[in-house]
Amino acid sequence: MTVSVDVDGRRLTVEVIHRDGVFLVSIDGRQHEADVREIDGVMSLLVRSGTASNAVARSYEVSAASAGADRRVIHVDSVPVEVAIVRSRPSWARTSASHAAAAGPRQVVAPMPGKIVKVLVKAGDPVEPRQGLVVVEAMKMENELRARAAGRVVDVRAIEGASVEAGAILVILE
Repeated sequence: MTVSVDVDGRRLTVEVIHRDGVFLVSIDGRQHEADVREIDGVMSLLVRSGTASNAVARSYEVSAASAGADRRVIHVDSVPVEVAIVRSRPSWARTSASHAAAAGPRQVVAPMPGKIVKVLVKAGDPVEPRQGLVVVEAMKMENELRARAAGRVVDVRAIEGASVEAGAILVILE
């Protein structure tokens, strides 16, 4: 299976092959081998990178939560990373309407239940890619949610000190 994903404003091509109980994963051409075990809804990954003579192994705990259609929040060792799955369409199916929809409003959502610690933008503010928008405290860690692309803040729904549920809309950008 090959899929394109957007992670922090970067598009990556990920290819996954499951063979003999091991996952062979290629991320933008870099090869990795992963053993995966699920324990109580959390995946434990042992990832090996490099060649046999200089292989490096690292362990990760990974869980995922839906953040809307084709969007997920992946927690890697409790650090949330928002990932958008890019659905490619044949060139003959693309229209100016689909391009307008892709450039339409983007919602920044809470990756997990938590508390709004700081709101860094207000309606009307221009934003740059990776610019901080809101700081959410969850599981005793502060997570800065950032813009994935340049745009303008249309609406800020986050209120400092308020508790939020996973998936709550915090900021809308266009």
